[in-house]
Order: sequence, then structure tokens, then C-alpha cells
Amino acid sequence: RWRALCAVAARGGARGVVKRLADVIPQSVLQDMKVLSKRKQKGVSLKYMMDFGQNPVSRQLLLSAQFLHEELPTRLAHRVMELEGLPFGLSFKPQVLKVRDWYVESFKELREMPPVQTLEDEEKFTTLLGKIKQRHDFVVPMVALGVASLKQEMHFSKSWYELPDIHSFLDRFYMSRIGIRMLIGQHLSLHDPPRPEKIGLIDTVMSPYSIVHEAIEDARHICFRQYGDAPEIALFGSEDLQCAYVPDHLHHMIFELVKNSLRAVSDRYMDADVDAPPIKIVIAEGNEDITIKVSDEGGGIARSGLPKIWTYLYSTASSPLTQLTEDDIQNAPAVLAGYGYGLPLCRLYARYFGGELQVISMEGYGTDAYLHLSKLGTSEEPLP
Repeated sequence: RWRALCAVAARGGARGVVKRLADVIPQSVLQDMKVLSKRKQKGVSLKYMMDFGQNPVSRQLLLSAQFLHEELPTRLAHRVMELEGLPFGLSFKPQVLKVRDWYVESFKELREMPPVQTLEDEEKFTTLLGKIKQRHDFVVPMVALGVASLKQEMHFSKSWYELPDIHSFLDRFYMSRIGIRMLIGQHLSLHDPPRPEKIGLIDTVMSPYSIVHEAIEDARHICFRQYGDAPEIALFGSEDLQCAYVPDHLHHMIFELVKNSLRAVSDRYMDADVDAPPIKIVIAEGNEDITIKVSDEGGGIARSGLPKIWTYLYSTASSPLTQLTEDDIQNAPAVLAGYGYGLPLCRLYARYFGGELQVISMEGYGTDAYLHLSKLGTSEEPLP
């Protein structure tokens, strides 16, 4: 059955002008890309990034640029080759072709850049990295548009989560993107004016309490806008607790979890005569992890539905993706909030630095989400 569907989808995509990689880039570039796509990627850990960026003197900047000059083309090549061979005709979707071409363009620019040997070279390389980062800003929603159009075309709404090939591709692709953006962002921010507690994007004394507090405010603001009200949130934990982490990643994850809880509770108590019960958030420190638990009484998720929450484009909110055009993408929220991308992406962010995200639910009562952040920071990037 899947093979037949795959053939139909591929034929559907092939009806347009399919620009295979060999048609759009010189043979020499394609060959180079194939060689690099077989090379092992080199993962780095949070601790390594911190040790390395501790004193961003000229030598450190040079070493960082030299590492990226060699590593980024390898990572981009892996992804381009994967984008070429996706199942169900996904490779032929115009949005996926566009993303592939962005990756190819970045690959070519990096390979054309001569080796970084002087500080002047490093400056030019850093300018190029900024340009590449900007080019890839809308990769997540653009791939999502391609996937949404495939889903619509194949009428898989009921068994969409049963397509492991698509989901494992998206996990690999987005995990790789988190890594690429982290490495580029880290190098770019080493050029920022030094601040004692910051090493690039990493805050060495980040207060989980204050980041969680900010994410709560932002999520409640969205809830107020949508429902005209927002359930109370009680936050428990030490305000003095500190750890080294990327504040933006933590904010992104907590915002998503709290937003889901606010929506569940608001929907459940919308017409109730009693006040909605507060959402409880607990921050606890162990020897290995800092764990943040988000508990709501929003009615929970059926046990049969739990596996689906980790699949892309499975959402209880109405998906605006089908109405979006490629031009709208630049104005769409980058997080794809509520479009069935929130939880799977959050879990990737958690795993990127050796953490985890788990969701346990009691149907008829509520849901608990446990976000684990590794305190040790020694695990390497889980490179696909």
C-alpha cells in the first residue's frame, strides 16, 4: 500500500519541472557534496563550547572559524543528500526544493571561501556566516508547508502518525538545523561586546526561575489575546538556582509547554461556573539534571492519543498552514506555535544538550510535562 502511494505522490510531484540536483549545480560541486555527505560529522558539547569560548581572543576566533569552515559544509551536504531522497514525493515539493536550494547555495559559498588563516579572513567568514544564518531563517515553516501539502494531498489525517519515515526525517532534519544554528550563532555572538556571565549564546549563570517566569508571562499574554482571560500559574522553586544553558532554548520549550496547558485549561473551563484551577510549575535540582514540571488540570489526553503528540502536523488547534503561502511564511511565527510542531521541536531542543522531555497524562484530569536539563553539559550533540 505504501509503495503504491509513494509512486502516486512521486508522479504527482514529477508532473511539474523537477529540478534534480544534477540539473542545478555543476558536476564538480555535486561530487564534492557526495564525498562530504559520507564524512562523519563532529559533535561538540555544551561544556566544550563554554571552555572554548571562555576568552574569545583572536586565536580562539580563528580556531572557531577554521572548525566551522570545515564542519558546516559536511553538515549541509548530509542534509542536501537526504532532501534529495525523501519518500512519498516529498523531495519534489516546491517548498522542499527551495529549502534544498538554500542549503546548496550556503554549501557553495562555504566551499568557495578560502581557508581561514588571518583575522581578516575570519572577519569575511563571519560576515558570510551572518548571511547564511539569515538565509535559513524560515527553513522550519517552509519545510512544514511542503509536508502540510503532502499530508493534504494524501489524505493521511487519520494515520499520519503511522508514517515513521516522514517523522524520522523531520526529527533528523530539524535536529541538524538546531545544531547548525547553534554553532553559527555561537561564533557570531563571540564577536559581541564581552559580558562576564555570557559565553556566546550560553549564559553560565542562567536562572531557570527567571526564564520560566518570563515564558509564563509571554504565554499568558497570548492566552489573554485569544480567550480574553488566562488561568493562574503557580511557580515553585528556588530563585537562586543557576546553571549554564542557552536561555533562548529554555524559553522556547517552557513557552510551548505552558501555552499548551493554558489552552487545555481554558478550553475545559470556558463555560464552567467554577474558576479554572491554576497550572503548577515546579523547578527541582538533582545531581545530574534540573527538572521542570508543568502540571495542568485541562482534562488530559487519551492514552491512545499520546504517541501522536510527538508527530509533526498533529495538532488539536486548527492548522493555518494550509492557508499560508510561501510569501506569508516570512510573517508567520517562527515557532509554528499550535500548528502541530511545538512538542516535537521542544523535545529536540531538550535532547540537543543531553536533556529530555516527557509527557504523562491522566485522561479526565490533566497532563504533566517533565523537562529535564542536563547539568553536566558533557554530552555531545546527537547528530543525525
